[in-house]
Amino acid sequence: MEGVGRGALARGSVATRLPAQDLERARRFYSEKLGLEPFDERPGGLLYRCGDSFFVVFQSTGASPGTFTQMGWEVDDLEATLTELRGRGVVFEDVETPGFRTENGIAEVQGNYPSKGARGERAAWFRDSEGNLIGIGQPLR
Repeated sequence: MEGVGRGALARGSVATRLPAQDLERARRFYSEKLGLEPFDERPGGLLYRCGDSFFVVFQSTGASPGTFTQMGWEVDDLEATLTELRGRGVVFEDVETPGFRTENGIAEVQGNYPSKGARGERAAWFRDSEGNLIGIGQPLR
């Protein structure tokens, strides 16, 4: 599938990069809590493949502020995904801001994904071992 727009970036792929202060701690988290193993690795970085996308966890002296979603998954069944992850010890964030609130770790976000024929999404967030804020969403159709 080709992007919308002109130029090299519209034809390219996007891959997320997540910083890790402790790469081995991050590797254990992604394995034990998320059930993911690196597709490839090199000194200072772990490459993960999920579906047709990739993300990298890399050794960094910097840290994420964890104040915004840095990466997100789209899933078909949010409840089943949360049940699986909670069974592995993942803790989901409670978010309460004006017009936005989670209940049992899940928020309904109106207006997301209109280009996918959705009226919004159900979403949840957790932090990895390095403080990166990660989201999981299910489009509401």
